[in-house]
Amino acid sequence: MKIDGLEDVLKQLEIEETNYGASDGHEWFGNGAETKSVSPINGQVIAKVKQANKDDYERMVKANREAFKTWREMPAPKRGEIVRQFGLALREKKDALGRLVTIEMGKSLQEGWGEVQEMIDICDYATGLSRMLYGKQTHSERFRHRMYEQWHPLGVVGIISAFNFPVAVWSWNLGIALACGDTCIWKPASHVPLTAIACQKILMRVIKENDLPAGISTLLIGRGSEVGELMLTDKHVNLVSYTGSTKIGRHVAEEVSKRFGKTILELGGNNAVIVTPHAEMELAARAILFGAVGTAGQRCTSTRRVIVEKSRKEELIKTLKDYYGRVTIGNPLDQSNLMGPLVDTGAVDMYLEAIEIVKKQGGKMLWGGEKLDHEGGCYVTPSVAEVRRDLEIVCEETFAPLLYIIEYSGDIQNAIDIQNDVPQGLSSSIFTNDLIESETFLGHTGSDCGIANVNVGTSGAEIGLAFGGEKETGGGRESGSDAWKLYMRRQSNTINWSGKAELAQGIKFD
Repeated sequence: MKIDGLEDVLKQLEIEETNYGASDGHEWFGNGAETKSVSPINGQVIAKVKQANKDDYERMVKANREAFKTWREMPAPKRGEIVRQFGLALREKKDALGRLVTIEMGKSLQEGWGEVQEMIDICDYATGLSRMLYGKQTHSERFRHRMYEQWHPLGVVGIISAFNFPVAVWSWNLGIALACGDTCIWKPASHVPLTAIACQKILMRVIKENDLPAGISTLLIGRGSEVGELMLTDKHVNLVSYTGSTKIGRHVAEEVSKRFGKTILELGGNNAVIVTPHAEMELAARAILFGAVGTAGQRCTSTRRVIVEKSRKEELIKTLKDYYGRVTIGNPLDQSNLMGPLVDTGAVDMYLEAIEIVKKQGGKMLWGGEKLDHEGGCYVTPSVAEVRRDLEIVCEETFAPLLYIIEYSGDIQNAIDIQNDVPQGLSSSIFTNDLIESETFLGHTGSDCGIANVNVGTSGAEIGLAFGGEKETGGGRESGSDAWKLYMRRQSNTINWSGKAELAQGIKFD
């Protein structure tokens, strides 16, 4: 069965039957092996891509470096205007691009549109940011001296994005980096090359309409072992922003640090929701459901664990079972379905294997966890298991709709300790109407995650705040707040207009 409306989507986004996978912002090319983009909805081949190789990479980075010389000199508000125009161009293609995200990755259509809206939002944010790249001034201890700091463009930013957010994470980095005066080179995940090509074509029109040079933003579709490794070891790539697994993230950190490059690492999450005796159960259950089932559990912020006080456990399980029973699974282009497929057959196998490990380690499966024979796609039923906190698999991230229920008793600190007792530290939530519980959770002895929410789920962060985590989730931040500082070079300045040579700390050197 063919995907309805696919031909129209591809036509609107200028996706051909076979496409080049490398672009310097002016031209398309690709001298590597050919690959296919396959939809997890039904296994249909969407289109083919001629990937990039080492020679293409070298051409790309050279273009990035040359463009940086021009781009960094452009006044920041002018750079912001280019980002604004990109946001306007995305608005025109929101429907088609959102559908392609769904077709190629498998998330629901609402989530596909939402991802494109997030791109639009970050363009708006970065446009405003371009007029607010503030430094600080402070008083000097020396007579007629002034001290201040300023921020300069950093250079070339390498962006390696993951399949689960094919375009949004790239845009977080791109919008901020462009406003800051950097040029960007993007290596998307191999599962989702067509959304990347579509985005690059939209951006290319803006670049050409403004007579900008090639190399402002480049695209590189290719194997990680071939072109990805080149980016990690290339001294001309000043910052590498990587989204993906902790295992690969550790390798990225090691390679980039060897050459003293900068990294932003957005890695694994093992996110927990704490449900206390003072929680509103319906509110908590709805947030848990979306956190665990949204994007078929393939978000770094997906809810993996629920830590519930023993007096509320049976009530929570009963409520969740009712909610899970209403989850419709099927073609994500059909908005009556709440959950689409996993990204590929390998993800299905990994999910089923994890469920068997849970059973072997002593966990109790409450429901779900079956493979569905539906339209030839990669569909499963979401699952819930009751487990002990000390199960080995509970400390790992299973990138699928598998939710663990863990009981706690006593003080709220006991629940927080269970939450923090995993290697990852991305997102966390507590559901309570008790002020002491919520403030304890947010305090110094509370959640050790980069994101901590009260009466809001672990998934679905807005762009206004910085995004990222602690521990094995990596380091650095993307998106809002002062995350922009990572994309720039800090400089401290002292100016002396006294006409005399005065040393700090009262040192005399006459």
